[in-house]
Amino acid sequence: MPLTFALFLIFAIIILLLFILLFKKTRNQAAGICATALDQTVRKSANTEKALVFIKERGQASNEDIREHLGVSRQSAARYMDTLERQGAVEQIGKSGRSVLYRIK
Repeated sequence: MPLTFALFLIFAIIILLLFILLFKKTRNQAAGICATALDQTVRKSANTEKALVFIKERGQASNEDIREHLGVSRQSAARYMDTLERQGAVEQIGKSGRSVLYRIK
């Protein structure tokens, strides 16, 4: 009987150690995902602010001007400008396409 109890105790300790190692790995992965998301949010906020400053300096700017200034894709530049429009910081001049300009409200 004592041998059975010793084996049970060893088995329980092994299971506990495996659980602790697995939980630690999962927690580190979750922290990594959160850090990545935070980094993206900070970068988007910084680029949006840079776009606003750029438009203030120039008076007005096109999507292409913003894209080249920030070094981002057309879609990213458009998202930054959409954000600034929703915030009421800029207004869009023109309906759509290459003739669209943005200026400070």
